[in-house]
Amino acid sequence: MCCFVGSSQTTEHVINDQTKDSIESYLTNGSRSIDQARLELALSNIGKAKEIALQQQDKVYIGKTNLVLAKLYRELGDLKKAEDQILDAIAIQKENKNETLLACSYNIYGSILTELKKYDTASKTLNQALVLAKKNDVKDQEGRIKLNLGLLALAQNQPELAIQHFNTSLPIINSFNLHYPIAKLYSNKARAQLLLNKSDDAKETNDLAMQIGKDLGYPEIRSNCYELYSQIYEKKEEYLTSLNYLRAHEKIKDSLFNTNKEIIAQEAGAKLNLNENNVLIEELTEENIQQQKSLKLGRLTTILSIALITILSLLTLSLYKNNNLRARANELLQNKNTELILAKENAERASEAKVQFLSTITHELRTPLYAVTGLTHLLLEESPTPNQKEHLNSLKFSGEYLLSLINNILDLNKLEANKVELENTSFNLKKRINDVLIALGKSAKDRNNKLHYEFDESIPQKLKGDPLKVSQILINLIGNSIKFTQNGDIWIRVKPAKQIDNKVFLNFEIEDNGVGISEKKQLTIFENFTQGSVQINRKFGGTGLGLSIVKNLLSLMDSDIKLESELGKGSKFLFNLKFEIFEDKSTNYVEEAKKIDYNLMIDKRILIVEDNKINQLITRKILEKNKIICDVADNGDIAIHKTRENDFDLILMDIHMPGISGIEATKKIREFNKLIPIIALTAVTLDDNLDEFYNNGFNDIIPKPYKTEEFFTKLHKAFLKKQTTA
Repeated sequence: MCCFVGSSQTTEHVINDQTKDSIESYLTNGSRSIDQARLELALSNIGKAKEIALQQQDKVYIGKTNLVLAKLYRELGDLKKAEDQILDAIAIQKENKNETLLACSYNIYGSILTELKKYDTASKTLNQALVLAKKNDVKDQEGRIKLNLGLLALAQNQPELAIQHFNTSLPIINSFNLHYPIAKLYSNKARAQLLLNKSDDAKETNDLAMQIGKDLGYPEIRSNCYELYSQIYEKKEEYLTSLNYLRAHEKIKDSLFNTNKEIIAQEAGAKLNLNENNVLIEELTEENIQQQKSLKLGRLTTILSIALITILSLLTLSLYKNNNLRARANELLQNKNTELILAKENAERASEAKVQFLSTITHELRTPLYAVTGLTHLLLEESPTPNQKEHLNSLKFSGEYLLSLINNILDLNKLEANKVELENTSFNLKKRINDVLIALGKSAKDRNNKLHYEFDESIPQKLKGDPLKVSQILINLIGNSIKFTQNGDIWIRVKPAKQIDNKVFLNFEIEDNGVGISEKKQLTIFENFTQGSVQINRKFGGTGLGLSIVKNLLSLMDSDIKLESELGKGSKFLFNLKFEIFEDKSTNYVEEAKKIDYNLMIDKRILIVEDNKINQLITRKILEKNKIICDVADNGDIAIHKTRENDFDLILMDIHMPGISGIEATKKIREFNKLIPIIALTAVTLDDNLDEFYNNGFNDIIPKPYKTEEFFTKLHKAFLKKQTTA
């Protein structure tokens, strides 16, 4: 502190320069330790300074020690003791007529009065300090006083006045490199800006305070900054970010330096309640000691009795203090619980908004995807050339993959919680991987990369598993290699590892000679929204979700992924998967489709209830190719009217439509026609809501986009059931 610099010429007892330097050093270190929240070290330094000052009977340094001790008690929250100490310092400095130190003491006293909410007295005291500082040209003290005037205005809810004081204080304390006051000024200026609803300005100012707090180790500053960040982001309705900052604030607030304040305060009372009488007692001569030894037995008995009473009193006081500490800890815990409950409610509201968004966007993405897959099917039915057929098959495969990807990305929380269900159908793994390579062939060719496919022929031709999940994993990994390789080679290797009964374990390797991944980034590359670097994101694009989805899917399939990579030399991804060897006993939609009696569906009348014109066209063309008679209703009201006026064999009902929904329309149709088959043809995510469809009168459900084989299988099943019950 600047006010430590001064002479002792007005004291009754002149001390040497070495002793002065020791006291100045102890007080400076004590003040700096208070700023850094190192309260035990501050206590030690102040104790040594006061001990020397009392021994030397130097009133100037006794006053200075009281000044720093007041600052310590203020930090400990014992404002009564802080006030007592600063008033002692002021009395000494008035007696010695030391206006420089008096300006400093008035400044400290003003800040204590502000915390005691004695605002009028605080204002008068700080203005007295300012007059003395200007009179004696103590510039650094003038800057501190204006800072405390700003804190006073802020305490009185006058943010504009507070900012004026902070702005006049800043250039002064900046010129003296007073780091702690600068950080304190920025933090409180940001608080004033937030009160004026200037959130962006408040964040920018708070950033400056946080930087100083981190660089110079001021935990109190960092704690205040985290609390203010939490309030800023709460105003911006970014509740998760606000919660994270609140937790950081609580972590520092609950740290050792804060929880030990009560204990340190007790130690301060024991160590620093020194006075001139204590020193005189310590300087007793040998003669006094000998006289004490000759005291009578009665006197000794009295002293022992007093000692016993004192010990019992101290024990009682200790129990009282412990109860106070426990009560205070309980109060802090209750306050923290209240804050956590509020943060939890904010997080739950944010989560509900996210769920609603995902539900809406699911339908919006599935609807155009239905057009892609439906038109692809129609084009495949129109005798395309072999080259066109290959492209259309790739498009069909990509549509199936995109559907799976949309399902997983839009329900990423479900994927990470391992709630995504795995299919178990038969498929040809070699052909499946070949389809992936065909779909990615153009991307590889555009980047002048060569794809090398090595598939061990001893692997069974037909396996049972989840082909879409396997395709999704391979497309992400191979697509990743293509993206980060230019004019290079990419190897896809599939080899058997072992076979146990009817289960086969396969090793998969995806290797490239592209840009590679640094060791540091390999630790986080599988996290959500993570890429090698910002530069890689700008150069190559992408969401950073691909490898995260791969990791989650493999975890779902009881596997994990390994990465071997060197920057500039390429990467290799390795994983194992377990499959059942397919025994051709069960049936699937393709096999059932071969058994479909399409003659049964000729001239059947179907009502298509769909508000999307493209989807109407696709569904109608698919049905009419099989000689089915179609009619269309644009919404639920029209569907109810046409069903009442006409005789249909089946209804395909969309769910989300203008006016009444498909579910409401079905319930009203069931009031007058309970036999007609109604199938939900919908783009909604079904998940656990199947019972809702069946309970409201639907006979079956076909999620869009669908496979044509599954579509006709369910139609055939519905017609057969109606024929047998007729």
